[in-house]
Amino acid sequence: MTRPFPRTLKLLGILLLLCAARRSWARETRFEVSFPASVHAQPITGRVFVIFARRNDKEPRMQIGWWYERTPFFGLDVSEMQPGQRAILDSTSPGFPLASMRDIPEGDYYVQAVMNVYTRVHRSDGKTLWVHLDQGEGQDFTQSPGNLYSEVQKLHYDPDSPQTVKLSLTRTIQRVEVSPDTNWVKHVRIQSQLLTSFWGVPIHLGATVLLPKDYEQHGDVYYPVIYIQGHFSRNAPFNFPEKDGDDGGLPSDSSLAGAWRSENFPRMIAVTFQHPTPFYDDSYGVNSSNNGPYGDALLQELIPYVEEHFRILRQPYARLLAGGSTGGWESLALQIFHPDFFGGAWTFYPDPVDFHRYGLVDIYDDDNAFEVPWFAPPVPERPLMRSSDGQVTLTMRQMSRFETALGSHGRSGQQLEAWEAVYGPPDDDGYPRPVWDKVTGEIDHKVAAYMRDHGYDLHAYLEKNWAKIGSQLSGKIHVYCGDMDNYYLNLAVYRMEDFLKNVSPPADATFAYGRPMKGHGWQPMTNADLVRTMADYVTRHSPAGEKAIAWQY
Repeated sequence: MTRPFPRTLKLLGILLLLCAARRSWARETRFEVSFPASVHAQPITGRVFVIFARRNDKEPRMQIGWWYERTPFFGLDVSEMQPGQRAILDSTSPGFPLASMRDIPEGDYYVQAVMNVYTRVHRSDGKTLWVHLDQGEGQDFTQSPGNLYSEVQKLHYDPDSPQTVKLSLTRTIQRVEVSPDTNWVKHVRIQSQLLTSFWGVPIHLGATVLLPKDYEQHGDVYYPVIYIQGHFSRNAPFNFPEKDGDDGGLPSDSSLAGAWRSENFPRMIAVTFQHPTPFYDDSYGVNSSNNGPYGDALLQELIPYVEEHFRILRQPYARLLAGGSTGGWESLALQIFHPDFFGGAWTFYPDPVDFHRYGLVDIYDDDNAFEVPWFAPPVPERPLMRSSDGQVTLTMRQMSRFETALGSHGRSGQQLEAWEAVYGPPDDDGYPRPVWDKVTGEIDHKVAAYMRDHGYDLHAYLEKNWAKIGSQLSGKIHVYCGDMDNYYLNLAVYRMEDFLKNVSPPADATFAYGRPMKGHGWQPMTNADLVRTMADYVTRHSPAGEKAIAWQY
């Protein structure tokens, strides 16, 4: 017969630990966030945030949109939260850049709460999801109409001095005001039937159109078009000032604005698109299992609408593409996937075009995204971003923590999860399946293989399909990237260039690199010179007998 005494001591020890943990929880600061029925009468499913800002020059909610702000914030999912009900955020709530509220140094802070409101959608693939639908702001929950926020409250915070802070979401973000049309700039918005059918709710697409000088005075002239890809923006193409006579306060683009209005400049039409998804501010212009048929919607709905309502030459040689970063990948992808629809792409510092260089991660062969392989412990952290002189400014682990704090189930609205939404498969619950675990960094090679096999690795796609599409792409690919791209994007570009140097039929592609120490955003020409280059390209590739001279007045 065994004696019960040791077991009794063990149970007593467990009870003491539990009591200590409970007392510790009771002593910590917690935030109770609620909203009144007068602001939102219906229950809310979404994500609530509490933000700690040192500065008061702008609201705390305006200080967390980018990782580099380093303003501490913490998030919590809520489901069917009723008016008057309290959401409690404490040391267990995930945060960035600090993992826990207990890590915030003692001091004075300006605190604010924000509620990102989700909508339940029933997708055509049978999945039911809660997502934030864009309200015309470009998937920025800090400025999205209908989201709630509190007044800013000044607080002295001491992690060792417990307090309960109550924040009430008494304000609602108002709708986005769209600039009126001018003689130069026109705005387009249509409902996409393809995307509406996929998501089960109305989904809209938009475009901003920049017209050439004296467009109205030359009613019989049709023009080449530059489709400019990039992040969501309602600004005019090339940031052209929307008010006549206004230079826009944009020195980097003043040469374009002045040249565009001048007597001796190519007469072309420039167009930017607005196509945010429920997961990001841009769809990347391709069909996706998670986002839906955005590629089809652009090619079959938005572009035809624009070309029917403006006098655009509807032939491949006169449809050109340009874009940088997200828009760089997108412009290149549109050209590669539709070689007989577009006449050429000028691609600047594109997102990864070869997933052996997904930044610095090889998602096919590496096992972990956070740790540099081949090293014995302690293993170095893998960078995500650097300064142009090589200083590491952000790691993969930090960016993953940032996205985890912003949203669960791929709903952060940030870059890593944007790629997963575009390139990857849905998980069993219908949300994007991550290519690596955001806590451990462990890579899911099945997701990586899906991305490659479905054509999103552009280098792999070209290798697989060059014999079929190569002749249609000859001379159409122009890629420019800094040798010290801040996100290491030049590494993937090098690999694509090495492949295209030796293909048959010849690619006749252009690759150029800014040196030395040229970072993300480098391009070898002004926007005005880019337009001149593209206009010359159209002229040289105009079919025999085409009245190209008509748009060169």
